[in-house]
Amino acid sequence: MKPVPPAHPDPEDAIEEALAIGTDGGALMVTDAAPPLIVASDEGNYPPLARGIVAFAFLMVAEFFYSWAWNSVDVLRPYIRESLGLTLTEAGSGYSAQGAGALIGAVVMGQLADRFGRRKMLAVVMIGYGLALIAGTFVTSYAAYLADRFLLGLFMGGIFPIVVGIYVGLFASNVRGRLASLINAIFGCAVTLLGVTSGWVGGDWKWLLWMGGVPPVLLAGFAFVLIPSTADARADAAAGKARAPVLDLFSRDMRVQTLALAALMGLNFFGYQAFSGWLTTYLRDVRHLSPATLGDLVAWQFAANIIGGFFWGWTGDTFGRRFNALGFIGAALAILIYLNVGTNVVLLGSVGAAYGFMLSSSVVWGPWLTELYPPHLKSTAASIFNWGRIVSFFAPLVTGSLASSFGLGATMGLASVTFVIAGLIWLALPETHASPLLPGRRLKAR
Repeated sequence: MKPVPPAHPDPEDAIEEALAIGTDGGALMVTDAAPPLIVASDEGNYPPLARGIVAFAFLMVAEFFYSWAWNSVDVLRPYIRESLGLTLTEAGSGYSAQGAGALIGAVVMGQLADRFGRRKMLAVVMIGYGLALIAGTFVTSYAAYLADRFLLGLFMGGIFPIVVGIYVGLFASNVRGRLASLINAIFGCAVTLLGVTSGWVGGDWKWLLWMGGVPPVLLAGFAFVLIPSTADARADAAAGKARAPVLDLFSRDMRVQTLALAALMGLNFFGYQAFSGWLTTYLRDVRHLSPATLGDLVAWQFAANIIGGFFWGWTGDTFGRRFNALGFIGAALAILIYLNVGTNVVLLGSVGAAYGFMLSSSVVWGPWLTELYPPHLKSTAASIFNWGRIVSFFAPLVTGSLASSFGLGATMGLASVTFVIAGLIWLALPETHASPLLPGRRLKAR
């Protein structure tokens, strides 16, 4: 068994060796004895720093409007529900339709990005989710709402694998957790602004869809100008393969890891949807808070999520990707406290902020997923993040039904159990950090 060194003098040799790893069904082995070796064999082959920073800034713009579009289904749920005359279950099923589309989009768009170019597919998905969000302003029925959310999810599912696949090729692995923190901050900023703006406009959800849909359509073409062509280097190297990239993730030595990661992602989305997805509805219908107060509480939570993202990005780079599983345990505890405190805005805001802070520990998942697999699978591996939606898009249907029988508060408490289980699975998965703080399984390539 021959380890793959973390860097190569010749980038072309690095690509060839990386493509040779595991395409016959044996990419990775897990070992407890040997030091970890990250499979990102393109280390050191990066564009100039200034060019990388400009490209990353554009990725943050794409991420901002993606985040606005994605979270509109949750933050605007009570207003959409009232406007269209939907039941709790019907309102929640909008997320299910969006999640189903994202699952398909992640698999399809991620593979297309690895095979035909990440810049091209970034432009395609930006135009797609922008137009789909705008189309939502014309929705007048439940069936049209589901169809629009499915189409929106189809394009949005490609953002995470494409964005991650690009920026891990622009910067070294020891800063990728902190880069992911910036992406997380943009996500949180978008949700915070959406929550605050929804309070300002009194829940006029159609205006908010226009605000989020027009800019990405207008800006999509800049992907070809601002992102270096080297972002597509691995995609070009893999384009000649007849085998679908996703099949490599299920090769003999990787399938258990892939399935465990998919389960982890699914539990994360289920837990998030069970608690955060119903939070605005819970605060309005159960705690009877005003739209302005509701918007402020959402803003507090996601502001803390932004701050937490920087903390957990640093810990992931410093102590290992698995160290951040402790954040999920903290999030579970915060949920239990939140659902059992009185209706005191300051107290709710503080506990909600603690939940948002802890939940952002998953910020390192993007880089971690790409590090667990060979370089030619960057976007395909990152798409595993969205595979969890095969579980999560049932969450609103299940929790909506349970809420009708047992109440929203009791149903939202299920998220606490979900995050504990997810944290334990995370701790059982391999580590890619050279010197992790927590002992566990580490990767060795052959």
